[in-house]
Amino acid sequence: MSEVVIPSCLRPIDLDGLAKLGETGKANPNTVKTMKSKTVLEGQFKNFNYIRDLDPIVVDEPPVLLGEDTAPNPSEMALLSLGSCLSVGVQANASNRGIPLTKLEVHLEGDINITAVWGTGDLDPEKPLGVTEVRASFVIEAPGTDKSVLEELVAHAMKWSPVANTYMNNVKLSGELVG
Repeated sequence: MSEVVIPSCLRPIDLDGLAKLGETGKANPNTVKTMKSKTVLEGQFKNFNYIRDLDPIVVDEPPVLLGEDTAPNPSEMALLSLGSCLSVGVQANASNRGIPLTKLEVHLEGDINITAVWGTGDLDPEKPLGVTEVRASFVIEAPGTDKSVLEELVAHAMKWSPVANTYMNNVKLSGELVG
């Protein structure tokens, strides 16, 4: 059996690249990037999602929601996107402050009422739709770093995370049939 090697710190990010990104953001504070994706239904509730030139990302539903249970469902994907965004924020800011991390985990729990069943179930107009509460807990190890500094990193990541802000802010959403 091979020995498990625990790194002395997590794989670092490019600090020069981080500095350049930060300077670009300061120089162009009103820049808005348009992201694009395409979702193609394979059948039942399994979807293939395409972003940039990457391999498709599968999204499915669990059996209790009539899916094949081959991948996370859409709400779980939103939750894992939040966890990844918060992780990126902590890592970027720890790196920017010269704090080497040896461990970073983001644990999330999200509450969602699914009884509307995509508009086919309980359609009480007073029902809160979507995720109504998310609880995040962070496991961060940075030897020699005071707990208050790690708490600052978490608070900063929560404040500036684009995905966290998508959860917290109203987003304009439109839809139209084009074909």
